[in-house]
Amino acid sequence: MTSTPPPSSPSGLDPEIAARLKRGTDGLVPAIAQQYDTGEVLMLGWMDDEALHRTLTTGRCTYWSRSRREYWVKGDTSGHFQWVKSVALDCDADTLLVQVDQVGAACHTGARTCFDEDVLLKEAASVDTQGADSGAPSLDQ
Repeated sequence: MTSTPPPSSPSGLDPEIAARLKRGTDGLVPAIAQQYDTGEVLMLGWMDDEALHRTLTTGRCTYWSRSRREYWVKGDTSGHFQWVKSVALDCDADTLLVQVDQVGAACHTGARTCFDEDVLLKEAASVDTQGADSGAPSLDQ
């Protein structure tokens, strides 16, 4: 069994966009869903060309489910919709940022976000960029 999307007829994705995408060996690109007005990171999903095309043309997030090996539109079964506000490609063309208006929970566990249950580091220690704590001379002197 593979998590790779099935070969299909060419996607309706704009060929110029498709040519820019750097996909993994499975043909997928990670897509980070972020609440458009607060910046809250909601979830990570996976898109191939067809999922991205559907997302861009319908205004609803469509992902490729690696576990179920099928396309899914966020909210179709849960009622927790993601209404697309913008889609951006990162500087390496290997990750998508999808800003959405999330209705209900984004996580399949029922949580608002997939990133609030297992926090590995709450707050990083501040770093003195002037070297005052290290005994190094400050450039301000």
